[in-house]
This record gives sequence, C-alpha cells and structure tokens, in this order.
Amino acid sequence: MTFLEHLEELRWHLIRSAVAIVVIAVLAFMYKHIVFDLIILGPSRADFLTNRLLCRLGVALDIPKLCLNTRPMVLQSIEMAGQFTTHIKISVIAGLVIASPYVFYEFWKFVRPALYSKERRAARGAVLAVSFLFFTGVLFGYYVICPLTVNFLFNYRVSDMAQNNIKLMSYVSTITGIGMAAGVVFELPAVVYFLTRIGLVTPDFLKKFRKHAIVAILLLAAIITPSPDVFSQLLVAFPLFFLYEISILISRRTYQKESADLAG
Repeated sequence: MTFLEHLEELRWHLIRSAVAIVVIAVLAFMYKHIVFDLIILGPSRADFLTNRLLCRLGVALDIPKLCLNTRPMVLQSIEMAGQFTTHIKISVIAGLVIASPYVFYEFWKFVRPALYSKERRAARGAVLAVSFLFFTGVLFGYYVICPLTVNFLFNYRVSDMAQNNIKLMSYVSTITGIGMAAGVVFELPAVVYFLTRIGLVTPDFLKKFRKHAIVAILLLAAIITPSPDVFSQLLVAFPLFFLYEISILISRRTYQKESADLAG
C-alpha cells in the first residue's frame, strides 16, 4: 500500500471508531437519569455501595469517620447553558469509555498488517487485555477513589464562615477525571509488556527501581486521594503495588520467552 492508501485506511478506522462513540453518546444523552442520578452522582450519596460498606466497617471497628458522604450534596449551575453543556460532555465521555474496546480493536486492525506473524501471535488477546485493564481501572477509580475524594473535598473547610457551594461542572470534572486517570494508570502491565517486547524494559530494571516505584506510588496515592487519613491512601496504594508486581512478572515471562526465541 502507498502512503496515501495507508492514510485512507486509517481514516476509515477513525470514522468507524467515531461512529461507535457517537452512537453510545446519543444513547447516554437519552438516558440521563441513569447516567447522572445513578452513576455520576452516586459517589456523593450515603447509600452508594462503597459508602455503605465502609460505614459498616466503621461501625464494626468503632471508626465513625469511615461513614462517608452522610451530608446531602446540592450542586449548582450558575451558567445559562451549564447543565446542557455538562450533559453533552458526560454523554461524549460515556461514549469514549463504553466504546473503548471497539476503538482499541480498530486501532489493532490498522496496526496488525504491519506486524510479523510471530508478533501477531505474541499480541494475541491484546485488545481484550487492554480493555479489561482500562475498565478495571475506571471501576476502581469510581468505586474507591471517587467516594473518598468527594467526601474529603466536600467537607473540607478553611473556616466555618466559608461554605462549599459546589458547581455541577466542577463535580462532574472531578468524577470523570479520576475515573479516566485510574483507567490509564491500570494499563501499566500492558505498557510494561510492550516495552519489554521492544527491549526498553527488563525485569531486572523493574526490580532495581522497585523502591523508587513504591515511593512514587505512595505519592500518587496521596495526590489522587486528598483524604489525609492513612487508611484511604493505603486503600488506593495497594492495588497500584499489586499492578507493579504483576508488571514485573509479565516482564520476566516476556523477557524469558524472547531470550528463548533468540537462542532457538
């Protein structure tokens, strides 16, 4: 294929991906009750799954602070088209998240012809793995990080004279930003796999910098979980530690396989 033919092929992959995103975005726009009342606003309510479980744990351990988001939150929109633009924004984000496996698949279809047969076999199941990691990260951010963050930021005050009147767009941006960021972070094993495949990362390298990674993970947990209590930060940090250790195992297995193929 010529360069222009490659561009034409890429264009159709992008068009199909965009169509999938738009279709799901339209459906999300139509069912705003589910998208907003049940999903987006869920972490701010006391009856949210995570909040209920933590409250039960707090009662059992006699730690009242684990009962999160007990105060009802009232959001405000101070712009004429604020709620409408927020509705559109959330619909597009929902389209991006839900259609992401298909988008990954279209990207894979574009890249696949350029790979050797051995590379295609090695990357078999990549779309499924990347999609699984992304959705796992989004769910982790939504069910774990979001309730903790909302509880801390909504109840934090520099003075009793200062009240928190949260803007709708600010709340929505916080929830979606955390979910998307967690989804990207959880792609670490997939990134390590491909970096090992091309020789930029080795298991020894990951082991050597494990201590540095632990410090970085603790800092990241402190940043994405504003709550100052150690329990909340460890709740976020432990899955990230687990991801790093899984990445080392994946890198070791990939590296050994590459070495065996070269020796053979």
